[in-house]
Amino acid sequence: MSYPLRVNHPAPELQIDCWVQGEGGSLAEEKGRVVLIEVFQVNCPGCFIGGLPEVIAIYEKFQSAPLTVWGLATAFEDHDKNSLENLKKLLTRGEVVGDTLAELGRRNLLNFDRLIYPIAFPVAWDKVVRAEVKIDDAAVKKIIDRDIPQFDKLEPQMKKSVVEQVEAYLLKKTHTAHTFETYELRGTPSTILIDKKGNLRECLFGSSLELEEKVRRLLEE
Repeated sequence: MSYPLRVNHPAPELQIDCWVQGEGGSLAEEKGRVVLIEVFQVNCPGCFIGGLPEVIAIYEKFQSAPLTVWGLATAFEDHDKNSLENLKKLLTRGEVVGDTLAELGRRNLLNFDRLIYPIAFPVAWDKVVRAEVKIDDAAVKKIIDRDIPQFDKLEPQMKKSVVEQVEAYLLKKTHTAHTFETYELRGTPSTILIDKKGNLRECLFGSSLELEEKVRRLLEE
């Protein structure tokens, strides 16, 4: 069963292609536990500099707590690099690609072009499929509502510019990443937090957003 996305209401089940590392499960099976899902792209330096290290530290710190941590690799852009094949290389050999390789190398955060830390928790590959995107007012409005909550307060010329940018984005869109879009995420890294009752509590975009404290409060409920 799937649910519409609403905070403090049942979280939609993940729509994934496969578990690439470890044994995951369904959200229904995790009732009674807090669930943290870290959503990342292989070709996303910020995911490896901020998002994943932060979640790995939480995973290690709360080993004995009723906390389930999953990684979800997705792809809403750069599909030649953000691929299942490159995710497998990352998880089995620590190989990174593209912008991640360049930026982590520049920061001396690689060891012989390999990631210097392991990702120990289960990781799934989002259900990413080719899609013909219908460009209409509803499709444009959905993205604007998700990304630009102050849209109605913009000047008319700025509104026109925003609509044109969204239409241009949709014209170039070739794939649908189902879980990423179901959770209306704005980019990566993103963190999904689900409470012990299975209700969605947070969808966070970025890192260093007091994630550990948010997890701790959910565990105490």
